[in-house]
Amino acid sequence: MAERIYGLLGRTLKHSYSVPIHRALGNGGYALFELEPEELGTFLTCEDIGGLNVTIPYKRDVMAYCDVLDDTAREIGSVNTIVRRTDGRLAGYNTDAYGLTHMASRAGISLSGKKVVILGSGGASFTAQYVAKAEGASDIVVVSRGGINNYENLSRHADTQVFINTTPVGMYPHTGGLPVNPALFPSCEGVLELIYNPRRTALVFRAAELGIPCSEGLAMLVAQAKAAEELFFGHAITDSENERILKLMRQSTQNIVLVGMPGSGKTTIGMELAKLTDRTAVDLDEQIVKADGRAIPQIFAESGEAVFRAMEREQAEKWGKESGLILITGGGIVKDERNYQSLKQNGRIYEIQRDIALLPCEGRPLSQSADLLTMQRERAPLYKRFRDVGILNDTTPEEAAARIWQEFCDNAD
Repeated sequence: MAERIYGLLGRTLKHSYSVPIHRALGNGGYALFELEPEELGTFLTCEDIGGLNVTIPYKRDVMAYCDVLDDTAREIGSVNTIVRRTDGRLAGYNTDAYGLTHMASRAGISLSGKKVVILGSGGASFTAQYVAKAEGASDIVVVSRGGINNYENLSRHADTQVFINTTPVGMYPHTGGLPVNPALFPSCEGVLELIYNPRRTALVFRAAELGIPCSEGLAMLVAQAKAAEELFFGHAITDSENERILKLMRQSTQNIVLVGMPGSGKTTIGMELAKLTDRTAVDLDEQIVKADGRAIPQIFAESGEAVFRAMEREQAEKWGKESGLILITGGGIVKDERNYQSLKQNGRIYEIQRDIALLPCEGRPLSQSADLLTMQRERAPLYKRFRDVGILNDTTPEEAAARIWQEFCDNAD
């Protein structure tokens, strides 16, 4: 008998996190299956299928190929998990409902007796509606661009208590979009974001700033995968695996971002980190030079600081949305508050601190023309605003890199 096939079925899977999640759950053969619509039927008749997860755009299409549907999948109207039963029949399930329920519970957000507004009317919206109903929401409102409840008349739902975002607004690679501003809803007490890339969407950022309990979608993705694996192999997996794998995924996907005064050692430490972690290091100043064709002192001399800062912001936006990198920034990146969200959306930020007497000035336009002590005093609160952790560069770059990596592994959650 041929080896059973396990994996994720979809159309565009380049940025999927499913393979590392399922392999961490012990499914070493889990793979990606990118298919065009016309290939779907032939693939699903393959007798070697053991279990599949299903994602956009096939969650409804695969229902026609399932011999049996569980009650949750039938009521939601979509299947995200297919299992080959011992009798050869394909059974369709929906583990997204479990994932969303787990995510809400983990974030301390109750839907019971609450007015829940669901942003979006696509396939994920049906899962959110099912969960809200199952959890006892008192009022469930679905918002869509062209529906009775739309983004132009959201003010009539000022008493919203929980938002669930099922739209792609703010999702990689088009990060930064805000589907709704929770600040305009004084009764809001919870925000559930189904997007998991970037980790912190603009919606999650805004909710956190307001002190509103919130969760990003990675917790849901991991939990639904655990539930799928239980169905694939017919045995229970302890709930503690959700947290273990969530931490592993956050470690592997988050960027390590280095900020600090010019000459503090960011580049040298960043390169040591790259060697230590086998990650790619991206120096944003180098990317500016590569894109513009001029050295940084020349950019400052010919075009001025404002032009350079715009270039810097563009590189922060470009690279901050990527995952699993070492990002080395210029000393002045903290001068533009907009760079914070770009760098933090997928990153943990470290300020490299060094005795001011040891900071070199050569080749650094602002350091050469400014009083470094004054610059440090001006920027100190900005570095504090950006950083998650301060790292003193007082020994060797190798030791500083090792301290950062240890802290990151312990706390990248």
